[in-house]
Amino acid sequence: MRVGHGYDVHKLVAHRKLVLGGVEIEHSTGLLGHSDADVVLHSVCDSMLGALGLGDIGHHFPDNDSRYKNIDSRELLRQVCSTMDEQNYSIANLDITIIAQAPRLAAHLPQMRINISEDLRVNTGQVNIKATTTEHLGFAGREEGIAAHAVVLLIENE
Repeated sequence: MRVGHGYDVHKLVAHRKLVLGGVEIEHSTGLLGHSDADVVLHSVCDSMLGALGLGDIGHHFPDNDSRYKNIDSRELLRQVCSTMDEQNYSIANLDITIIAQAPRLAAHLPQMRINISEDLRVNTGQVNIKATTTEHLGFAGREEGIAAHAVVLLIENE
């Protein structure tokens, strides 16, 4: 078994789409980044790469590479999943926490869970996703950005 932890944060800005867990969410601001800036999927990628001992998302998909400009992070997740397959591992379970003061995310969590489980080819029961606020404290509380943590347990295939 191998455990990996991922963390990502992006700044909220005007004139950008807000995409979390592969779901486009109606909001007055979106996340700034080279790709679609989906902090949820980036944290998942980092957790998986960490469990495999393969560095982080920036190493595999650098922000100075035009191939990844505005890319859908679901594609990045599927590529990381292929890397996991090549290393002969599978996901036992994945736990994700989104940290955002706004917008309210509860209604979007089921679709995020479906998207992630489809991209990783696992049952939705193997993916847990939740959202929390910071009670108006820190950058997330001031609505300057959104962060996400992910923890994954990988098991070696027999």
